[in-house]
Amino acid sequence: MNNLLNIKTPAESIAQVRRADYNLSNHGIGNLRLAYWNLPTEALYEEAVFRGEGATTAGGPFVANTGKHTARSATDKFIVREVSSEGHVWWGQYNRPFAPEKFEVLYDRMLGFLQGRDVFVQDLKAGADENYRLPIRIVTELAWHSMFVRNMFIPPESLEEYKRFVPEFTIVALPSFKGMPPLDNTATETFICLSFEKKLAIIGNTGYAGEIKKSVFTILNYLLPLEGVLSMHCSANVNPKDADDVALFFGLSGTGKTTLSADPTRRLIGDDEHGWSDDGVFNFEGGCYAKVIGLSATAEPEIYATTKRFGTVLENVVFDPVTRYIDLDDDTLTENTRASYPLEFIDNAVPEKKAGHPKNVIFLTCDASGVMPPIARLTPNQALYQFISGYTSKVGGTEIGLRDEPEITFSACFGGPFMVHHPYYYADILKRKIDRYNVKCWLVNTGWVGGPYGIGKRISIKYTRALLSAALNGKLDNVKYKKDPIFGFEVPTQCPDVPDEVLDPAGSWHDQKEYDKRYRDLAARFIENFKKFEDHTPQEVMDAGPRI
Repeated sequence: MNNLLNIKTPAESIAQVRRADYNLSNHGIGNLRLAYWNLPTEALYEEAVFRGEGATTAGGPFVANTGKHTARSATDKFIVREVSSEGHVWWGQYNRPFAPEKFEVLYDRMLGFLQGRDVFVQDLKAGADENYRLPIRIVTELAWHSMFVRNMFIPPESLEEYKRFVPEFTIVALPSFKGMPPLDNTATETFICLSFEKKLAIIGNTGYAGEIKKSVFTILNYLLPLEGVLSMHCSANVNPKDADDVALFFGLSGTGKTTLSADPTRRLIGDDEHGWSDDGVFNFEGGCYAKVIGLSATAEPEIYATTKRFGTVLENVVFDPVTRYIDLDDDTLTENTRASYPLEFIDNAVPEKKAGHPKNVIFLTCDASGVMPPIARLTPNQALYQFISGYTSKVGGTEIGLRDEPEITFSACFGGPFMVHHPYYYADILKRKIDRYNVKCWLVNTGWVGGPYGIGKRISIKYTRALLSAALNGKLDNVKYKKDPIFGFEVPTQCPDVPDEVLDPAGSWHDQKEYDKRYRDLAARFIENFKKFEDHTPQEVMDAGPRI
């Protein structure tokens, strides 16, 4: 906010109380009107409403409109090409190189833009495991962004800790600052640019808060694997009676990571980003960032309840300005409506945000072709093949430029846009952990059955939950399986509380020839997609793919 009239704001008198001794001048930031340091959620609410950034709705959530960008701008993300890191980066579609001198110019222009303005600073930690925790400083133009990151990461616990805080990485997010492509070499006026050497990420011309969250994830995806820790785009839960009975749910947005891991019979470790070290699994975050379009109080009661609570930040959710009731079915602004809330808003969440080692790894795919089985058991090499492939269908709204109907895609490691190293670098760490801890691996289809999108219907969440419950509880260990003739994985022929015909996707199609054609077409897509990984991937993993 450019407070030209120098109007006193609600939290101005306490803006400096939690200021760190390691101040903003260390990042080149100066000549501000005022920096608001580490404000609590209540004060950020007051600032955000005072500044016209959004509104408070029934029950207390804060609703913000992210403006033009209602999703991630994947094609505007860059990594600075630097001698110290360039040998580790998998350059290409997701990791576009950016010149160091252009980064300097762009950041200098941002620093000039900030002069005379207000900023909000949050000093936070990414990673629940103290051995691998990353101190991060997030400087934002908007108060509600400061509220968002306070939900999403782990704040210090005392005034003394705030005072002594020294960040290892800093993110500066300014939605009203635009890049100049002819000068900056950005693709558009929007940019997300990371420098591992300067330990700095800068974001401009987008109000979508997910860019901040995913920038932190990208940073951890670079740093942690270098220490032998697997960074994962997955949710995780744990058996309340056994800390070493963890389940991981890999998947892109819209596949059910958040919904399926919020299981009332198990305890939630986290819904999106985790690390797997020699000590076990730990959450990178302190909160959840759930899609809420069409959210149901009966199917997803834990998440639904958060949309009625003070402290939740809702993005692009439509509400009645008179009654202040939200409408979770209204996709007028975007299908990618979101809720950010602290993990403790989920009643059965693990307070420590960490647990032991997984017994089960589940790869979630939303198959819009309607041909994949609802669940299949994988060998370790098949698991690596599926992990590297990252097959799913992108659901409209999660990225700019997607159509309304699902779009078949492959996203390496079920999180390609955020992976910095070559996909097999992550797969190799996963392989060693699967072998060491004797992990069972499953492929679960949360997409369509009885036909492709537009003809078939999406598989019932009730059946998906029953299948997962059986897998995690060992009830699928001794049932009869049949081998898939193309993909080679094993499909159970029966499961408690699931009709046998649900387990046979071919049987639900009216036209068997069309099913066979679609299945072979999908297998061909897998084979074609995997060609780009062949130069770094062992033969036994490539042989675990489909055969036509």
